[in-house]
Amino acid sequence: MRVSPQGVTVVALLADPDAPTEIAHRVARALPDRLAEKAAQGRRFDVQVVSEPFTAETEDLPTLMRRIADRRSSESWDIVVALTDLPLHAQGRKLAANLSHEDGSALLSLPSLGGLRLQRRARRAVEEAVLSLLADPQATGGEEAEGRPRSKPLQGPFASRLTSIHPGQVGEQETADRRYVVSGPRGYLRLLVGMVRANRPWRLVPGLSKALAAALATGAIATVNSTVWSLAASLSTPRLVIAMIGSVALMIGWLIVDANLWHRPADASPEERKRTALYNASTVVTLGIGVLVCYVGLLVINLVWALFILNGQVFSSLTRTPLHATEYWTLSWFVASVATVAGALGSGLESDEAIRAAAYSKREQERRSMLKDDHDA
Repeated sequence: MRVSPQGVTVVALLADPDAPTEIAHRVARALPDRLAEKAAQGRRFDVQVVSEPFTAETEDLPTLMRRIADRRSSESWDIVVALTDLPLHAQGRKLAANLSHEDGSALLSLPSLGGLRLQRRARRAVEEAVLSLLADPQATGGEEAEGRPRSKPLQGPFASRLTSIHPGQVGEQETADRRYVVSGPRGYLRLLVGMVRANRPWRLVPGLSKALAAALATGAIATVNSTVWSLAASLSTPRLVIAMIGSVALMIGWLIVDANLWHRPADASPEERKRTALYNASTVVTLGIGVLVCYVGLLVINLVWALFILNGQVFSSLTRTPLHATEYWTLSWFVASVATVAGALGSGLESDEAIRAAAYSKREQERRSMLKDDHDA
């Protein structure tokens, strides 16, 4: 690994567009001072952020590492750490980090960090990767038998959550000398949460404008319908809960089927089945959170509309029930379930591309489009 003159180490954060770039910019603000504090010999750091889709059209690790190394060699960078929001796989395992000390490069898969405190975890992961790539070979055990420098393992909170595996013989096809994967139920759960966060499920509601319009229109009409008043007044809490769960499940199922969001395994291998199950689980959870946000929004809007429009005397004369706070709440809850079903039907007017754009991150959309093209071919 070459070192820049004048004691300044140039570190590049090569980030996929969208969320990884945003995270890279936040990490870069404090990274030079934190690295200077932890590195020895009064070393100074210059951190640069470069946003480009380096994962375009491939998830093959050797290919990605070669791209990263080629990008570093074409610039005046000493170290490059690449960030992507794609879940990557290696040797049938879920990849967290891939390091090549000879090339001074590292690849981090952000979903492996989980969905909580992502900014802090990403900063720690980048710090540990840079410090590992900076390590002096003599300080980490000298030279390997083949003459390659012995790599230094990651050290810190990030690495403590991961399992280190041997990537294989370093050569033309394999340049990484350190590889870290998630393991165990907690690791897979953290990865699933990270995948869901990368999809940003809260964007589902504004992304489905036609479905939202159908739900709002249905809610407005149902709130002033006397038959709906009578039905709501007669429903018990368990039935209202069942109606809510059923409407949300229907919306999720409709979106998956209508937009063809269900991922099918490319082959019958156990690794591919596990990978497919993980992708489908992230789809269901992403849509579930998005639809629940939509449901709560509809409930609040319907409640406000009911408070404004309903007349207590008319309501009491038709339902033989006085209009109190409980009745307002029960009616709004039931109408939200009805409106969600209407929203599911309204989502059929959305294009498949619009639904995928609302449900997935940019990189995940490209990944699924690539898999679909390969399947069609």
